Amino acid sequence: MTATDKPAGSPRKSPIKHLRWYIAFLLCLASALNYLDRQTLSVLIGTIKEQLNLTNASYGTINAWFLVSYGVMYAVSGRIIDFIGTRRGFIFFVSGWSIANMLHILASSVGQFSFFRFLLGVFEPGSFTGGVKAVGEWFPMRDRALAIGIFNAGTALGSVAAAPIVSIIAVHWGWRSAFLATGALGFVWLVPWMLFFRQPKDHPRLSDEERNLILEDRAEDTGHVTAAPLMSLLKMRETWGCVLVRALTDPISYFLLFWIPLYFQKQYDFDLKQLGMFIWIPYAAAALGNLSGGIIPRSLIGMGWSLDKARKITMAFMTGTLLICLFSVTQTHNPTIALLLVAGMTFCHGGWSNITLPAEVFPKNAIATVTGLGGTLGSWMGALAMLGTGRIVDAYGFSPIFIACGVLYPAALLLVFVLIGKLGIVRKIPAS
Repeated sequence: MTATDKPAGSPRKSPIKHLRWYIAFLLCLASALNYLDRQTLSVLIGTIKEQLNLTNASYGTINAWFLVSYGVMYAVSGRIIDFIGTRRGFIFFVSGWSIANMLHILASSVGQFSFFRFLLGVFEPGSFTGGVKAVGEWFPMRDRALAIGIFNAGTALGSVAAAPIVSIIAVHWGWRSAFLATGALGFVWLVPWMLFFRQPKDHPRLSDEERNLILEDRAEDTGHVTAAPLMSLLKMRETWGCVLVRALTDPISYFLLFWIPLYFQKQYDFDLKQLGMFIWIPYAAAALGNLSGGIIPRSLIGMGWSLDKARKITMAFMTGTLLICLFSVTQTHNPTIALLLVAGMTFCHGGWSNITLPAEVFPKNAIATVTGLGGTLGSWMGALAMLGTGRIVDAYGFSPIFIACGVLYPAALLLVFVLIGKLGIVRKIPAS
């Protein structure tokens, strides 16, 4: 018997109602800490650039090194979590990225920042491959878009918290202290995770009613399930659909995350105090978008729509609204209007819910792997985009970047229809 097994004959604790939603909230906190650590540099880069005499191209290079390792480990982390399990996987990856973020206090050159960002990128993908897998384990199909929206909303919440928290710490105690404080929070999160998270079939606080609900549309939860063969997955067009959608939309995620603070500093002369006061708004909108990307389809399903129709109509609506915001932001010179338009962009980007797609077409033993493959290609495309973004911004400003983003969303939506096909039906993995 392992340390986590319940001793025979011990009294049964009372079930926790709606336990699966508490799991979603815990995953939300993990992704919030992930992005709080990741966003610390984005908030501080204006200050650090002055001290180190960095150019926008240098900042793009630093971000590219993060995405190089992030891309490799997005695929590897999915396989690791499929192999060692969700609980131990989160312990490993959260500890790793927390230490990596704290090590930024030692950086004093472009090369050193690049190294520590590379190290951060090694561990951070585990939060997302593991999070999607945990949702596949804990939620029936009809709830997965909303559950992933909740845990993915943590990315925006972490970005919201980063602007005021990091700026306040940096103003009072220096920018190095901000890296130390934000990194340490990961170890605080690990305490409830280790105490609370188990598989549904083994959890002592899960009611029989909720357990049956969670397991209602699957048959593989009777024991240990091996990861789906990689070569078999690569033969499926649905795999390539999920992967290529991430390749087109993830570079936009990284642009919105890494460059929006600098955009308002460069375009509208925001200082560190103004960043702390206002830059949380687009990321708060992203959190609402992540939730809306699950709530809207779930509401439509409740009205009798199929999951496939509800999700695709939601993505189409978000795509159309995004195009309006992307075009309009290039035409305005008013910082308030620009802030609202960027908030509209981040809301719709969150509502697109690209990370949800594998959980809507693959069985649970393939979800983390497919998510990892998509994150890998998306990160590598993001690394190339970061190298180009810095140089384009130095030469032409931000308008060409916004225009390029406007082309990628309709292309990604087309791939959903053509390659992935019908959502809400779990595919059988072919024999390798």
